[in-house]
This record gives sequence, structure tokens and C-alpha cells, in this order.
Amino acid sequence: MNVKEINSAIMFGNLTNDQLSSVIDAVKFARMQLTKQKTRAFGIGDRVKFTSNRNGLTYVGDVQKVKIKFVLVKTPGGLFNVPANMLEVA
Repeated sequence: MNVKEINSAIMFGNLTNDQLSSVIDAVKFARMQLTKQKTRAFGIGDRVKFTSNRNGLTYVGDVQKVKIKFVLVKTPGGLFNVPANMLEVA
């Protein structure tokens, strides 16, 4: 089953509220696992980059602190609290 088939089954299928809640829980769990995996990949002092959703600029900086879901990154422009899934190794 590919993504298009899954999307159409969710949008146009005859799923009950309980079934939809189950799908939502599964998606939340998968996102949480991806975030944990990304967070574990970074350590203090690592060089990372990210693109801001606000202005579209790409920032490069060093990891100052690794939190549960976010990473504190120090760039020449200041400190940024960035979601771990937005970071890439620079």
C-alpha cells in the first residue's frame, strides 16, 4: 500500500471515529520515534544547519544543548531553539 492509497482510504473510506483515532495515534508515535532518533544523533559541539520557517534563511551553528524534542543552537545571529527534526549535520 502506498501513500496515495493510504490517504484516499483515510479521506474517502468508511472509517469510524475509533479507527481514525487509531491512525492518528500511530502517526504521532511514528513522529515521536523519528524525533528521538534525530535527537540522539546530535551532541554538544556538533556543527548543524537548519532553514528557518519564518524567513527562509539557512543558519549554521553549533549545538549548545540537546533537550527532549528541541536542540539549542548557537549561530552568529544568536541562540535558536530548533526542533530536532529540522536539523542537518553541516
